Amino acid sequence: MRKPFIAGNWKMYKTPAETKVFFKQLLPLIEKTDIEVGICPPFIDLETAINMAKESSIGIGAQDVYWEEEGAFTGEVSPSMLFSIGCRYCIVGHSERRQYFGETDETVNKKVKALLKHQITPIVCVGESLEQREQGVTEKVCATQIKQGLQGLTPQEAEKIVIAYEPIWAIGTGKTASAEDAQETIKYIRSVLAECFGESPAQKIRIQYGGSVKPGNIKELMAQPDIDGALVGGASLKAEDFAAIINYNKK
Repeated sequence: MRKPFIAGNWKMYKTPAETKVFFKQLLPLIEKTDIEVGICPPFIDLETAINMAKESSIGIGAQDVYWEEEGAFTGEVSPSMLFSIGCRYCIVGHSERRQYFGETDETVNKKVKALLKHQITPIVCVGESLEQREQGVTEKVCATQIKQGLQGLTPQEAEKIVIAYEPIWAIGTGKTASAEDAQETIKYIRSVLAECFGESPAQKIRIQYGGSVKPGNIKELMAQPDIDGALVGGASLKAEDFAAIINYNKK
């Protein structure tokens, strides 16, 4: 049985002071949850978030990482640095990193391997653009991103990662893939994982859906057999909305 995992990606929002306010609002709203919860704030908020979450079950993650241990890499942050302050997760391969900052499947692969060495769970993002969807190549795009992004991992290592299927056309647009469409693609992603690592590991790997996830659509998404959670963008910035998503099964 895969434990549901809901994570928030704050992108480039919130100062440390705003992070404190958010956690003070959120924590009383999710005191009793059997869902795994993660929040990935900007780098400058990580330590504040970790301190605010330490009495809770919430894990804190980063939004990116560099694969080297240390060195002359101005502006970058290493996995060992993230581990040293208590980061549990790290998003890699987000479409915005691919689109604006040159992230490739090859660099995703390096980052995944570096994170696993430091017991940090990679949240590996895959997904197609609107143009690719209209061309009917969604499955091909996702399969390539998974096969190249996870190349060289053992089945045991693969079981430790999380996949986030995020159709690019649904991120921040208010458009959401229907629960059935999301399920169909995520089921296919699981079949690709089975092809790469075997059926048993593929059944253990959690796959989230991301793309305009809101309190109003989370329950329907989570009812799908292959959707194990959500990577939440805008709705994770408001404590009440994020709590409503986390508490989807209590309504």
